Amino acid sequence: MCAAAMLSKLLPLVSILPFVLCAPALSSLSAPSSALLGSSITVFSAPTPSATLANSTTSASASTSGASTQSGIITVPLSSYTFNPYPTPTLNPRPPVFPATDPLYPPVVSCDPQVVPDFAPAWATAFEKAKSFISDYTIEEKVNITTGVGWANGLCVGNIPPNRNFPGLCLEDSPLAIRFADFATAFPAGIQVASTWNRAYMRARGLALGQEFKGKGVNIALGPMMNMGRIAQGGRNWEGFGADPFLTGESAYETILGLQQGGVQATAKHFINNEQEHFRTSGSSNVDDRTQHEIYAHPFLRSVMAGVSSVMCSYNLINDTYACNNDKMLNDILKREYGFQGFVQSDWSATMSTLSAVAGLDMTMPGDITFDSGDSYFGGNLTDYVNEGYISKARLDDMATRIIAAWYFLHQDENYPATNFNAFNQSDEVNNKHVNVQADHYKLVREIGAAGTVLLKNDNGTLPLNKPRNLVLIGSDAGPGKSGPNEFADQGGSDGILAMGWGSGTGNFPYLISPLEGVQERARQDGSSIFWDFDDWNTALAGNMAFGQAAALVFINSDSGEDYITVDGNQGDRNNLTAWHNGDNIVLAVAAQNNNTIVVVNSVGPLIMESWIEHPNVTAVVWAGIQGQEAGNSIADVLYGTYNPSGRLPYTIAKDPADYAAQLVTEDSGSEIVNIDYTEGLFIDYRHFDQANITPRFEFGFGLSYTTFSYSDADACTIQSLDSDEQDLITAWENGQASPTAEGSSTALWLHEPAFQVTFTVTNTGPVAGTEIPQLYIHHPSSAGEPPSVLKGFTNVDISPGETKSVSITLSRYDLSIWDVVAQGWRKPDGQISFSVGTSSRDFRLQGVIPG
Repeated sequence: MCAAAMLSKLLPLVSILPFVLCAPALSSLSAPSSALLGSSITVFSAPTPSATLANSTTSASASTSGASTQSGIITVPLSSYTFNPYPTPTLNPRPPVFPATDPLYPPVVSCDPQVVPDFAPAWATAFEKAKSFISDYTIEEKVNITTGVGWANGLCVGNIPPNRNFPGLCLEDSPLAIRFADFATAFPAGIQVASTWNRAYMRARGLALGQEFKGKGVNIALGPMMNMGRIAQGGRNWEGFGADPFLTGESAYETILGLQQGGVQATAKHFINNEQEHFRTSGSSNVDDRTQHEIYAHPFLRSVMAGVSSVMCSYNLINDTYACNNDKMLNDILKREYGFQGFVQSDWSATMSTLSAVAGLDMTMPGDITFDSGDSYFGGNLTDYVNEGYISKARLDDMATRIIAAWYFLHQDENYPATNFNAFNQSDEVNNKHVNVQADHYKLVREIGAAGTVLLKNDNGTLPLNKPRNLVLIGSDAGPGKSGPNEFADQGGSDGILAMGWGSGTGNFPYLISPLEGVQERARQDGSSIFWDFDDWNTALAGNMAFGQAAALVFINSDSGEDYITVDGNQGDRNNLTAWHNGDNIVLAVAAQNNNTIVVVNSVGPLIMESWIEHPNVTAVVWAGIQGQEAGNSIADVLYGTYNPSGRLPYTIAKDPADYAAQLVTEDSGSEIVNIDYTEGLFIDYRHFDQANITPRFEFGFGLSYTTFSYSDADACTIQSLDSDEQDLITAWENGQASPTAEGSSTALWLHEPAFQVTFTVTNTGPVAGTEIPQLYIHHPSSAGEPPSVLKGFTNVDISPGETKSVSITLSRYDLSIWDVVAQGWRKPDGQISFSVGTSSRDFRLQGVIPG
């Protein structure tokens, strides 16, 4: 078939995405640090009879601003594309540092990880099985493996149909629960487990989720979410792990290890630069190469190192190219540079053309172009493109093989449960088997809810409460929802305790413990009298009820979610950073009448608290976060000292919204693309506050305890490499040379193995046992162009009163490297690298120098 005939098939799709058939060629440039990513699709000039897109390593165009340089959407030109699979990165396992690892049996979790699991042998076995499995499949049968059945045409939110002996696949939300399922746990949000700064909790939460997904017959869990908290108002920030790439990366890594240990395939999402909900399908996140590598892509790199089965490409554009159509991000960085062996799936209706398959997309979800449209970019169109030679049979084989290999990788061919619920019809008694998968996970939910709670203020030992004679709870956030915990579809609203944001990243609560229930139980035990008022708008009544009480607890919140639901005028992203439901005024009204006002905050992200934070009668502030179904019990555990708070902020709380480096883009320029320029580069959140010398209200990493700790005896040493095969690369790195461009170059063992270790001691100098969260920040030489302080390590240590413990934090060469945009590799910067160990990004207790 000629190109003109093929174009006739494309005409109905032009209204959705115009095809650029004569995109201008871009030369390969040695670009400065602001070189843009994601535009390498345009390395092709006018279509030729045969072109190669996959495995392209052509650099993107240079720019000095990080803003878009194109005049419209960049797409894959219509042409015939050959395909050569990427070689699989291979290196002999080297236990104990680099052991061959099966995803069902990951390394034991450690507060100071020193093991780099080698999933390559398990992937190799899975690929051999997958290739054999589909060896006699027809083109149509292989296409069926890549194409969802369409919205609401299966039991799950996403479904791959059965195919010969292949049972098909169930893909299901969410990162914190099994969406639309009954008898499943509503876990704390991602931001809550990140606030624990505790890898054991991250792993345990992932494992419990994985076990529940498997129990319901879900093959692919659509989480974790790891987009960065670049925008303080970002609607889905609560699904992710905060505003720092290292903390987010470690949270994602442990969560994925746990999920897949539980038997379900994990999905790293949303790849990439989906940091706000406004204009998420028309906004171009314009990001320079260095920033992309060091900030936004890092959590995905760690996901690949955790053996993640799937990566979901996002709705937005990156530098004028849609994420699911982006050769640079999908092929060159994810599959080549990171050595990703799994498959790339689209976010729901984020596929933009059939030729997205050439750019690296392996599976389209939910299958139809738009919900219920009855057509697909894959399906019959993909079959035609393969038959006509536009997409090679080798590439189709690669797509189907990756999907089937991930199924084998998680041993889902071995007596895996069938899907036993109907996400779209909970009254379907034929398919809804009501399998109870909750086990005793409520205990973990309660513990993470408490461990992720951050004590921000505690004047004169106000907390923990010690049998107050009477107390009052003020604010709707203190009580249950008026019509139960699931009164709003996809949690799109709240009139009680806020324990989950809204959108597809949610689930139904099996129950929800409010603070009233949690605190009232303790009041009964203590013989305290307890009163409450849930009216947010009657400030006079709130103040009157607080008068004379031994303690007045004011509960406030702030909610956000996904853009398809608007709540109180907030279209996913928050309109501002003030408390919802008249919260600030309620605090002031109560504090005016009670000199022991304790504020408890359930919020999806930072709030501006300047109107009341320094009020002399506000004696304590408890940042409770987004805690899941046991929220009230978790809060009570902290208030009464059953759990000594150890949570730390995963973002900065500013004094003024303007203090944040990046602001929410809400204005549409009227053009085809809304430009969202990441001009702040590496300087997001605390990095910006440090660089601009802005004093925050509460800095990143901050959190108080009911006890105190002291630090001493810092030292740093080198660790001898066990990777003799790559000693030349280690020597080159030590001499300031960048890592080479190769398959898996950014996830190579020599770059990530333990290379340096910082040791020190921590002493509990206070009256009660507690958990300290030591944090290690690297300070690069000024010539490196890095922020003043960069988090590169953390650990947790449980210490009894008067006890001293030795602590270690291990660093890799990667941890000390910066991305060289000219050499396109990781390089040790010239000059001395120092470090600080402390309790937050601004409270350093020890300093030292990295050897070498």
